[in-house]
Amino acid sequence: MDKEKEERLFARLRAYGSVVVALSGGVDSAVLLMAAQRALGAANVAAVTATSELLAHEEMEDAKRCASLAGVALTLLPAADLASPDVARNDERRCYYCKKRRFELLVAWAKERGYRHVLDGTNVDDALDYRPGLQAIEELAPFVASPLKEAQWTKRDIREAARGWGIPVWSKPSAACLASRIEYGVELTKERLSAVEAAETALRRHIRGQLRVRHHGRLARIEIEPVEFELFWQHREELEEAVRMAGFTYVTLDLRGYRMGSQNETLHAES
Repeated sequence: MDKEKEERLFARLRAYGSVVVALSGGVDSAVLLMAAQRALGAANVAAVTATSELLAHEEMEDAKRCASLAGVALTLLPAADLASPDVARNDERRCYYCKKRRFELLVAWAKERGYRHVLDGTNVDDALDYRPGLQAIEELAPFVASPLKEAQWTKRDIREAARGWGIPVWSKPSAACLASRIEYGVELTKERLSAVEAAETALRRHIRGQLRVRHHGRLARIEIEPVEFELFWQHREELEEAVRMAGFTYVTLDLRGYRMGSQNETLHAES
């Protein structure tokens, strides 16, 4: 780990005084929480995970593990995302509406308890994908800050730090919320999100690395890394049956393999 980058991050964190870390269960926010605890001490740090049908159970459990490792109490804050028509509508701005609502809840929670800032785990590599949620973070600045991004930390820096600090999710593949699996324009419902989560959970019994089950109505489009294709084919019947049992009629394997933000490809095609 680059010591200069590490100290740059710690200096920013010390300047905040007291913080609430938005803990998602992924490696970015886990590293941010550990860094905040080291820079400010556990007494000046809180961890909050916004919960709704958009959060996979595995992500919640990982958030609990990471908060426990950092010695910071974790609060589960109900977000009721599907109650928002803007979120449930699931258009190309969904991520913005969802992120704005969630961080407004976090800001209110933090201010009620006297914390000076809410921290988000965005890093410099996140700009490589279409992420309208980043606009919501910027609109809530300066109370909401992204110190990893400000300190110029990349995903590689984050994983190196996580491994060095013994954070259990250091090698965990990136995982956006379950809503990112649903085709734009298809309403988000508890049933559709549960189908995606159940299908991905079943596939992970055999498949490692990046994995997405994209929801296209009755069709499930599976994205895995091409190196996993042979393994998938060895268990094809079992995996296909598991995905159908999760609630899909048709199951297909995307021959292009996993790629970040593939649901956004339709947006590029229309522009």
